[in-house]
Amino acid sequence: MTKPSTVRVLGIDPGFDRLGLAVIEGSAARPIHIWSECVTSPKGNHETRIAAVYAAVRTAIETYTPTHAALETLFFSKNVKTALAVAEARGAILAALGGAKLPISEISPGGVKIAVTGYGNADKTAIMHMLPKLLTLPPKKRLDDEFDALSVAIAGLASIR
Repeated sequence: MTKPSTVRVLGIDPGFDRLGLAVIEGSAARPIHIWSECVTSPKGNHETRIAAVYAAVRTAIETYTPTHAALETLFFSKNVKTALAVAEARGAILAALGGAKLPISEISPGGVKIAVTGYGNADKTAIMHMLPKLLTLPPKKRLDDEFDALSVAIAGLASIR
């Protein structure tokens, strides 16, 4: 009898200024935190910042060797400029994931909330309250984007059959 391989998910909260990345493994019932970070793109020209997003995802893939990726779908706001920048960052993320040939689960914000709290209209406070109950996180200051990436990773792990 062969032992099933470990599922390791790279969760991504796409962003242009700040990119949330998290790696968890195990099962939806018992996720284990491997690594998480909020990556801030350097100030400078647009193409350099997009390249930094691509590089951050590639580095996470090479360092943590995930078996799957989970990416939160875009939530369109009224700010078109921000939406376009995030869409471009998402393109760089998809290019990095595609280059690594990782299976990708795209999860809506409501789907992420359901996976973490059981309620699709949960607010950030409810998610922040649930994450430490689901994962053992080493103490450090975390930005929202990192918490979002952890939530996306949990939802991604839950979506794998």
